[in-house]
Formats: sequence, C-alpha cells, structure tokens
Amino acid sequence: MMAMLFAIKIVAGDLTFAQVPRLLKDKVKAELENMGVGELATEA
Repeated sequence: MMAMLFAIKIVAGDLTFAQVPRLLKDKVKAELENMGVGELATEA
C-alpha cells in the first residue's frame, strides 16, 4: 500500500525516487515498472 502511494507521488512529480525510504525502494520500483514508468526508478 505504501509502495503504491510513493509510486503515485513520483509519477505526479511530487517526489523523486531518491526520496523514497530505503526499505521501500524495491517495492516502489516494482510498482513503477508495473505502471509502465520504470525509468522513474533512478537515484539521479
């Protein structure tokens, strides 16, 4: 649930992947890939 929230915030431009807590990064990356925007899962 939290991973989806972070993924939505990243897609909306409210957060960057670098701002995601370390423990959620793998799950958020998977959610972004499922949404078709896996390229947003970068630290830069």
